Amino acid sequence: MTPKPTAKTKDRQPKALSCSVSNTNTKTRALGYVRVSTEEQVKEGISLENQAECIRAFCIAKGWQLVDLIADEGKSAKDLHRDGVAKMIASAKSKEFDILVIYRLDRLTRCVRDLGYLVQDVFDRYGIAFSSIQESFDTSNATGKLILNVLGSIAQWERETIVERTRDGLRYKKAKFESYGPVPYGFILDGKRLLPNPNELAVVDRMTHLRHDSRYSYRKIADRLNAEGFLTRTGRKWFASSVQAIIKNDIYTKLEAA
Repeated sequence: MTPKPTAKTKDRQPKALSCSVSNTNTKTRALGYVRVSTEEQVKEGISLENQAECIRAFCIAKGWQLVDLIADEGKSAKDLHRDGVAKMIASAKSKEFDILVIYRLDRLTRCVRDLGYLVQDVFDRYGIAFSSIQESFDTSNATGKLILNVLGSIAQWERETIVERTRDGLRYKKAKFESYGPVPYGFILDGKRLLPNPNELAVVDRMTHLRHDSRYSYRKIADRLNAEGFLTRTGRKWFASSVQAIIKNDIYTKLEAA
């Protein structure tokens, strides 16, 4: 007959290590999320593996169980239209983890509106905590939520500042007729400078005349150009969208004023 365990024997039995942010006796299940855009990786060296290693070490230090690590490679944080984010939200809804761990807040989003959606409609709704390593906070307490809102506003400000600087840079290049991307129709590239292409500019002038003097629609202009035998740079027929893009490009106005 097997002897029943005594009270002393029961006391010697191992207990589960409690690491949960909610003070339960079950081990906290953490899900890691990492993201990098191609530009960031080149400029700042924030690789996916670097972020992943930090998250693994962080979870070990906290005593959390890292159940999965989701990555979005070459994706911007301007919105939430990312496969990794979709997978993370689905996992939250099915309650497959207890806390989301990220390396830095802007890895997840740079938009306050998107951050509000994730916190209120996903994390709070399904009982998911949220922790950022570099900003040293988690949303299991009121202070963490306050810090999160402030950092979210800063991340959005940084993104909007980058957009403004990029837009200003493009305006400057246009004004100086410098190359800033694909060579616009009506120009050729000479080193870094854009030089007029008389043959193509004649087509642009025809478009402008039909639009402003004859009040043609973009589609009607395209049809007229095709009927008159004018082709695009690649030798194809014109469409309303390409005509609209050319007419609305202010580089031609700057050319007239130069």
